[in-house]
Amino acid sequence: MKQAGSMHATCIETDGMGILLLGESGCGKSSLALAMIDRPGRGCGERLLETRLVADDRVLIERRGDGLLARPPGSIAGLLEVRGLGLVSVPHAPEAKIGLAVELMAAKSIPRLPEKRELSLLGCRLAVIALDPSAPFACARLRAAVVSLKPAGQPA
Repeated sequence: MKQAGSMHATCIETDGMGILLLGESGCGKSSLALAMIDRPGRGCGERLLETRLVADDRVLIERRGDGLLARPPGSIAGLLEVRGLGLVSVPHAPEAKIGLAVELMAAKSIPRLPEKRELSLLGCRLAVIALDPSAPFACARLRAAVVSLKPAGQPA
């Protein structure tokens, strides 16, 4: 039996990893996605990591085996909401295997040295980090998380 659902989130794909950006409306999910798409970077790795949009505002989530797959609803595939501009067309990935969830919140609410956290979604466990999307180095921090979560032996 296939498990699936839809959630209010934004999903991007960086270095083959789907990243769910979670938070209240207006917290910066789409803006962080745009910043990641606009500026490739290395995080704490050696290679330049590029980002593509998977879905903005609404993400279809499906459990496949022991993992989760994210896809955009057909009506909004390739569209990103840019505040003050509206919906813009961007290159996008048709799907991505989710490897990380990011809770967006104010910096003062984020511990400097947090405990490892996980989120259960459709019976699968996902690593979770907290991030202030308005912080000057938010994109670098997010890429550093992607690099640090790569299994040993995979290029970072």
